[in-house]
Amino acid sequence: MDPTERSITMGDGSMDRAKGNIKEAAGDLTDDKDLQREGKVDQASGSVKDKVGDAADKVKDALRRD
Repeated sequence: MDPTERSITMGDGSMDRAKGNIKEAAGDLTDDKDLQREGKVDQASGSVKDKVGDAADKVKDALRRD
């Protein structure tokens, strides 16, 4: 499987994590608690997207072997 295939079908969790890191840092600098929380949510969302994508890839690989 092409490593970029999952990114196209499942989205890119690393982009969400990076966006979340930036938002959280900006919230820290400006003492904006809402922005900090939003950044943490984006980071968590990115992690979930990656894990779901990895699980989907494993299922697809298992189905292709059979």
